[in-house]
Amino acid sequence: MYFYQPSQGHGLPHDPLNAIIGPRPIGWIASRDSNGRHNLAPYSFFNCFNYHPPIIGFASSGWKDSVQNIIETGEFVWNLTTLELATAMNETSASLPHGEDEFFAAGLSKADSRIVNVPRVAQSPVNFECRLSQSLQLTTADGSPVDTWLVLGEVVGIHIDETLLEDGIYQTAKAKPVLRAGGPTAYYSISETHRFDLVRPDVRAKR
Repeated sequence: MYFYQPSQGHGLPHDPLNAIIGPRPIGWIASRDSNGRHNLAPYSFFNCFNYHPPIIGFASSGWKDSVQNIIETGEFVWNLTTLELATAMNETSASLPHGEDEFFAAGLSKADSRIVNVPRVAQSPVNFECRLSQSLQLTTADGSPVDTWLVLGEVVGIHIDETLLEDGIYQTAKAKPVLRAGGPTAYYSISETHRFDLVRPDVRAKR
């Protein structure tokens, strides 16, 4: 077994953490500042944390515009990154001057949300309208602050392209989601050929 202590470095060509915890969904986060200027940025540390109410979250390495905007307004939108949108998503990771619009820079259109005052990526087939529920600075095990901020939001509105629903069931592979993987340039998508099914023990016991 290869062993290392993160505090002392991993000794490998690339940090394996991202590859082990992956592939991960991309947090493609739209926000606006208190002056109404829009921002769109992808975050590789993203996931869903609760069913009822639905709560999603992303972590930002450093205090970035997305975090500042969400703290100011209490709102944001998550947009699903698909295979067709991968290049545009990557373009929104550019370090633009504060106030410049990543929607425009990446050639993306905006769509109005129904509940929050933040636009959705019109080309994305799934969008979550969110209200800020918590934000906190991460700490080490000894309580020392880390320059990383966790933002959690309650999903208050969900938009789904109806072509992704078959008999009322969302078809994950049909959406062709893009997932972040290990390495500086690695991403994955999925297809129906990757699917397998498991029945949970508690469900089996009831049959």
